[in-house]
Amino acid sequence: MPQTLAPPKAPAADQSLVGRTVLQIVPDLQSGGAERATIDMAEALALAGGRCLVASRGGRMVSELQSKGGIWIPFPAATKNPFAMALNSVQLARILRDEGVDIVHARSRAPAWVAYYATRQTGAKFVTTYHSAYYGTSPIKLRYNAVMATGDTVIAISEFAAHRIRQLHPDASERVVVIPRGADLRVFSPNAVSPSRVQRLRAQWNVAAHERVVLLPARLAARKGHAVMIEAAKRLAASDMSDIRILFVGDPHSENFRQAIETQIQRAGVSDLVRNAGHCDDMPAAYLAAAAVVAPSIEPEAFGRVAIEAQAMGAPVIVSDIGASPEIVQAPPQTPRHQATGWRVPPGDPVALARAIGEALSLTASARDELMLRARDNVQSRFSIEQMQRATLDVYRRLLQQ
Repeated sequence: MPQTLAPPKAPAADQSLVGRTVLQIVPDLQSGGAERATIDMAEALALAGGRCLVASRGGRMVSELQSKGGIWIPFPAATKNPFAMALNSVQLARILRDEGVDIVHARSRAPAWVAYYATRQTGAKFVTTYHSAYYGTSPIKLRYNAVMATGDTVIAISEFAAHRIRQLHPDASERVVVIPRGADLRVFSPNAVSPSRVQRLRAQWNVAAHERVVLLPARLAARKGHAVMIEAAKRLAASDMSDIRILFVGDPHSENFRQAIETQIQRAGVSDLVRNAGHCDDMPAAYLAAAAVVAPSIEPEAFGRVAIEAQAMGAPVIVSDIGASPEIVQAPPQTPRHQATGWRVPPGDPVALARAIGEALSLTASARDELMLRARDNVQSRFSIEQMQRATLDVYRRLLQQ
């Protein structure tokens, strides 16, 4: 049976934040880890007595932001045009002065450059969160990425990200603080999802009652490993797992890539097994509907939001053994199988991925229940939203005292 947990406590009001204003800047509010963290911190600031503005071009998450106490400021934060960015920095500086902004928190590179120059004009404190590994080898790319290490405080979302910052930007080492992302255990809880929500999703996905769902929830992008999953699907089909349906859930990075994935599915002969399901607006129900969740990234990532959300829901999760994954999913060889919270496989290895999926799908009911309890406890003890919120509010407090 799922473990019943006490509801998490909200961050308490703090006089050091009452009446203070933090502006977060992010390209859009459509979907993704940086966007989710933006909303989580808007809620925490509101509960702590502060005021949170979010400068962004907007998106489907704006209404949620506003419902949790955040204030959306329409702003062309997604542009990467250097001339537009220069004008944006002047416009943002005007907003900072007009709104009495104390701290600017940037969560992406182009907006961070705009925020960097705006804070230099106004004297507002500057925070950056290193949400990605930010790859690139050319001098121009390295310079573009470097802005994420220029904050008065630089938040790394994993030890992996912190190591990368210190390696690439040693001058920022003393300003780095590790704050992992958090899952909201009020939302990502098996007990919080009604059967009707799961049934609605399965009907929307056209999945039969006897079919088992293998879920790959990620933006359709090459680095997320969809091509590896298609190759693994061929091996699963050959092993006579005819009752599984592999669903890619997420917005496409581009229409061209979506079409390329559709073509690969057809050429691999697994169109009856694999399909693109598009965006999902009820991820807790999606995880609960899944017999297994996969995150087969082929490039190291700074964190794994899917992995903590899936573990919080008690779903068996398989991730690539690169980047921050070893910090998030406990698995052999470091952890004995009977103490593991999921599986880690070599990146780009469809054989190992198919094997791990087969093991996850063959769990007995009692073994799955035990895995669920271990996985949820892992998230509750190390990756709760409250831990992330408290630690980030502490960053703001320290900067305001300087």
